[in-house]
Order: sequence, then structure tokens, then C-alpha cells
Amino acid sequence: MKYFAHPTAIIDNGAKIGSGTKIWHHVHVREKAKIGKKCVLGKDVYIDKKVKVGNNVKIENRASIYNGVDIEDDVFIGPHVCFTNDLHPRSFNTNWKIVKTLVKKGASIGANSTIICGVKIGKYSMIGAGSVVTKDVPDFGLVFGNPAKLRGFVCFCGTKLKKIVKKNNLKYLFKCKECKKEVPIQKEIYEKVFFT
Repeated sequence: MKYFAHPTAIIDNGAKIGSGTKIWHHVHVREKAKIGKKCVLGKDVYIDKKVKVGNNVKIENRASIYNGVDIEDDVFIGPHVCFTNDLHPRSFNTNWKIVKTLVKKGASIGANSTIICGVKIGKYSMIGAGSVVTKDVPDFGLVFGNPAKLRGFVCFCGTKLKKIVKKNNLKYLFKCKECKKEVPIQKEIYEKVFFT
């Protein structure tokens, strides 16, 4: 099965697009970018050269993803999200270096968020709309604000976790009230949120 690209989309030579992917109005995918299978790229999305996007990723309208960003499978990127790739931007700087950012499997990034380069966004984490992410986000972490701060934890399904069913010296085990899955959270990270 091939991918679909709207006639207004621009896909540069050397870009690789996985089967079943849908690319909508006025999207630009640059050379050497890799887009996985069954992705959706909404209107006006910009994918810079050498960006890597996994399978089943949804990128909403007007998101900008720049060189140095790697996105794993099952990630959701809301509308108008912007990733940066330079910590010291100057229009006249010809000797700048790309700072890498990693978005891990299943993470969700809310609308209008800005991701400052050099961070790792953990598996199944959730970033609230309008956040400015300047630090790593742990697996299952719920962060929001400017700058974004860790405010709790979410399940695989996205529901905020509240009920601890088991504890030991290394982790707390939560049970989701919605999907009933159990989610392990490292004790050290949990206590940083609730006891500092």
C-alpha cells in the first residue's frame, strides 16, 4: 500500500514515506526525512531534513519539526507545536550545531507547546497545551506550564493516575481507574513530585 499526499504537499527528493501515511494540504517534507507507516500529517506541517518519525504518529496542523528531532511510534503532536534545534540562535551565526531531541513511544504533546532542544520526552508522557518544555520529561510524566513542571503521572490511555496499589524500595505501582492497567513509576521520580 502506498502513501497519500495532497496535491499541494511538497515532498522533496530523498524523503522516505511509509505505506498508509496521509499527508495533507501544504505540508512540506524535506530531503532525507523519514516518515513511518500509517502516520497523519495535518495541514501546513513542516518536517525538516533528516527528521525521523516512527509509525502511527499523528502530527496536527501547523506543527514544525526541525532537523535533530527523532519521534518514536504512536506519538501525538498537537496543532502549532514547535520544536527548536539550536540553543544559541543568531541569524548571522554560520557555525551553529544541531542539538538533538527525542520523543519516545506513545508520548502526547498538547497544542501550542514549544519544545526546547536537547530534551528527552519519556514514553507515554503527556505535555499540557501551551507548555514550554525545557527539561527531560519522565516516562508517564504529566507536565504543563511555562516552564513545564512535573505535576503527576498518566496511564497508557492518558488518564491521570491516582491510586497506588503496591510500593517497594524502587517503584510505586498505580492502577488506572479507566482501563485498569497497572503502571510502574520510579519511587525517586514520584517523590520528587509529591514530597519536594
